[in-house]
Amino acid sequence: MRILVTGGAGFIGSALIRHLILDTQHSVLNVDKLTYAGNLESLAEVDSDPRYQFLQADIGDRERVAEALREFQPDAVMHLAAESHVDRSIDGPAEFIQTNIVGTYQLLEAVRAYWQGLPADRREAFRFHHISTDEVYGDLHGTDDLFTETTPYAPSSPYSASKASSDHLVRAWQRTYGLPVLITNCSNNYGPYHFPEKLIPLVILNALDGKPLPVYGDGAQIRDWLFVEDHARALLKVVTEGEVGETYNIGGHNEQKNIDVVRGICALLEDLAPNKPAGVARFEDLITFVKDRPGHDLRYAIDASKIERELGWVPQETFQSGLRKTVQWYLDNLEWCRRVQDGSYQRERLGALENIA
Repeated sequence: MRILVTGGAGFIGSALIRHLILDTQHSVLNVDKLTYAGNLESLAEVDSDPRYQFLQADIGDRERVAEALREFQPDAVMHLAAESHVDRSIDGPAEFIQTNIVGTYQLLEAVRAYWQGLPADRREAFRFHHISTDEVYGDLHGTDDLFTETTPYAPSSPYSASKASSDHLVRAWQRTYGLPVLITNCSNNYGPYHFPEKLIPLVILNALDGKPLPVYGDGAQIRDWLFVEDHARALLKVVTEGEVGETYNIGGHNEQKNIDVVRGICALLEDLAPNKPAGVARFEDLITFVKDRPGHDLRYAIDASKIERELGWVPQETFQSGLRKTVQWYLDNLEWCRRVQDGSYQRERLGALENIA
């Protein structure tokens, strides 16, 4: 199978491509704009594989995408390219509207033209897989409910609103034009190669430097955590076995309070990195509560029973096993972390209107 992946130099995209190249026989064209969060070093393991190709391009450039489709002749498109950080969307929503909504529209139009020109058998087998987020559903605070595939959309941030908009566009392109689409909505991902603005890598790296560990509000916000390599396996399951027109929620069955995640990292570092920075008696002493994010959703949690029931996917990692693997990976790859931080990002909690570095 020939798969065009958009956003393949990002965190989830690179995990997906590593899985496709290292663990399967599929061929991949990675189309990525290489914004601040895209990093080709995340793909060093597969860069020389003849089944892997890379094209630096913006999904909003319809002509360039159309040319790539004609040349590569994919059997499926897996669309992960997106501006994805909630805090950045609060400080500057324009890029999120441009990439996540307008970019998705331009991509859909390029893909539709390509798909309509395929021979009948290839047109029937073709798939457009749109990868989205559980944040489109809003907030579960005050209930014991879980997000299902039929939960009404109620996005809270510019980021989640832009992703909800792109979901609606994808569904409309199937309903109106017959494009064979699949949509997945996932919970919070974590694991190796995560850009260090996100909570888990931020806490690991700040702790190792003896810097404050910023926790929004009281840290009681709850997230369902999904190990990125489990997510990659789920995505391949959906694009190869999922039913056209269906939505599949992908979660890790790992609800955790943010403060407990931070404390768990501190406990792992006590074990795995006992040589603490000067002046630090315990890593937990570095925890610092900061002003909460505007419009911060208090709880997300995914019901992933549909993908388990229909496609047989379940996560292999518990949160404890995945977090240990993640902390160890960062300890083993501090040089990668240094290189990825080029000066434009200095480990602040962006959007909190505070710099805690």
